[in-house]
Amino acid sequence: MHTNPASKKAIRSNVFSSPARLTEEKILDMGDMEYMNDAQLAFFRSRLQEIELNLVQNANETSAHLQENELFADPADRATVEEEYALELRARDRERKLLKKVRAAIARIDEGDYGWCEDTGEPIGIERLLARPTATLSLEAQQRHEKRQKLFGH
Repeated sequence: MHTNPASKKAIRSNVFSSPARLTEEKILDMGDMEYMNDAQLAFFRSRLQEIELNLVQNANETSAHLQENELFADPADRATVEEEYALELRARDRERKLLKKVRAAIARIDEGDYGWCEDTGEPIGIERLLARPTATLSLEAQQRHEKRQKLFGH
């Protein structure tokens, strides 16, 4: 990373003083000098933990639903239910992958790396993190990464 860890810590220590819970609007109004301060990190931790909780609940509901043994006399009904199960399992697989990313993002908050591009060390940006809280690359780095993938197939 290009950003000095000491400078990241100094930026994070500039705490947003409002005791009220931060909103997206308040975070967007903060200046660059307040980037990834304690209040912003708490906001994103809370958002990520909420996503994590929802994903775990969905996984538990799917497990319970798939364990139900329904008997169908009509083969068409059985085929419909099996197709619904297959769709549900694919959705849960996507959610499992997202859960892994969410937990990695929470770990980056703990390590002091959250919000910083893992490629360049520059800020990822509040707008991007609000849209994709699990982002590890700035928009520019992500575009370069996708372009490389497209060109070289990896």
